[in-house]
Amino acid sequence: MQKGKFWLMGLIAVVVLTAAGESYFEINKNLELFSSFYKELLSNYADPIDQEKVVKAGIDAMLGSLDPYTTYIPEGDMANYKFQTTGKYGGIGATVRDLGDYIVIAEPYEGFPAQKSGLKAGDAILSIDATDCKGKSVDEISHFLKGPAGSIITIKVQRPGTKEPISIPLQREEIHLNAVSYAGLLDGQFGYVRFTQFTDNSARDLERALRQLKKENPSIKGWILDLRGNPGGLLTEAVDVANLFVTKNSPIVSTRGRKPSSTKLFKALNEPFDAQTPLIVLTARNSASASEIVAGAIQDLDRGLVVGQRSFGKGLVQTTFPLTGLRAQIKITTAKYYTPSGRCIQALDYSHRNSDGSVDKVADSLKHAFQTLKGRTVYDGGGIEPDAPVAAKEYSQLMSVLVTKNLLFEYATHYVLNHPSVNSIRDWQWNEIADLEQFLETRSFTYEAAGETELTLLQKKAKENGEQELLEELKAFKASLHRSLHESLQENKSELSELLSTEIASRYALQKGRFQNAFQFDADIKEATRLLKDKLNYEQLLQLKK
Repeated sequence: MQKGKFWLMGLIAVVVLTAAGESYFEINKNLELFSSFYKELLSNYADPIDQEKVVKAGIDAMLGSLDPYTTYIPEGDMANYKFQTTGKYGGIGATVRDLGDYIVIAEPYEGFPAQKSGLKAGDAILSIDATDCKGKSVDEISHFLKGPAGSIITIKVQRPGTKEPISIPLQREEIHLNAVSYAGLLDGQFGYVRFTQFTDNSARDLERALRQLKKENPSIKGWILDLRGNPGGLLTEAVDVANLFVTKNSPIVSTRGRKPSSTKLFKALNEPFDAQTPLIVLTARNSASASEIVAGAIQDLDRGLVVGQRSFGKGLVQTTFPLTGLRAQIKITTAKYYTPSGRCIQALDYSHRNSDGSVDKVADSLKHAFQTLKGRTVYDGGGIEPDAPVAAKEYSQLMSVLVTKNLLFEYATHYVLNHPSVNSIRDWQWNEIADLEQFLETRSFTYEAAGETELTLLQKKAKENGEQELLEELKAFKASLHRSLHESLQENKSELSELLSTEIASRYALQKGRFQNAFQFDADIKEATRLLKDKLNYEQLLQLKK
């Protein structure tokens, strides 16, 4: 029972330590209830109880009544949590994906052990240090690949196009993923930076990238800070990132919680890198948390324009607390954050759940108007609304099927085997429908367009019920809707060209190649560069005073 007691003691310590100002009578009453209930359960239940499992279930149930960001971090998850906050881990530097019986290398990171040792996208991992990897999950393989920096690991892979497996010894390193996954020049005049995470020192990564671009291109006429897909991270790093573009002492974000210590105002403490050059911040539906702090500050201070799609809408701040006597922690939502205009962009109200436990978005009628520094109207309660919205790219059902079944990934591997190189990565486009069709036929791929699947189910029911006339009508209707694989591929050739061009480009030049090739298809990038070129339109959207 000792382990269960430690769990309970840790929980009680957290409750007591975080309940300053609460009614101690209520606290003690509820703790006594929990303790008494736990004791009687352990003493009298018919079967032996896994105490750790039961207490974990109790913790999960308590947290389930709150928001999804208040979480328990057990000892076994501390390495992943450390990676989320520091961007560092011991490993080989590669992403992996599930592909049939084996996990395969999805993409090696440039300059890290996987790439330096010759691992390639598409390599199926047969074994790791003699451990058979058939049937293992992505999480299991990721765990096997990680380890102390300097340790040796041997990976046996089956490479497409080769008959015999290849054994590759390599030495793990401390992998520090740079928060800037790509930096370069667009249209010969605009500095572009893809910023992917707000971890320790990520603002320094960004500043280094910006300064290097400026050094190489002194006449840069505009900046594009790409926060699409950035899920956020450390609030302090968000403040430092915004500080690179706004004048010293400018307000960036404030936090407010129940405890006085949770109420803080964060200002730009340093001189900026560049507070004058036109700036555009790209956001998408998956830009969240710290990304929204930066985008909100840039928008509220009228420092630049936000382009793309409305952001996620996470306006909650978490603080991590150690659990007494345990190598575990609890991450608790301790405050909400507010942009310089005073708005909280939290989209879901977890404090008022429906009877079924669901949570609603903040209704438009409950949203409030706020003013930017120069008087533009912005709203709370639903993420950051772009100054220049761009419709999100919606792919066809066929693309969803091909991506989900990893067929485009497999075809890219097949293509590279038969094409040692391609012309200029930046503007190269794939356009070999016949080759793809032939490849899909070797995989016995069949496809039913939207509506055909439903008709197949109706046909089955009609057959079961003996409704022959209806069955014939459904067959005829389905035949009129059906498109051959050839027709379906032709109808979606522009989407195929986009997705395969970028995937294949990454096989030749890794992440750098993927980004460079994707620019030609990117509607958000095109709108950003258009606005930076059109100075009058840019200033009109900011409502600059003449």
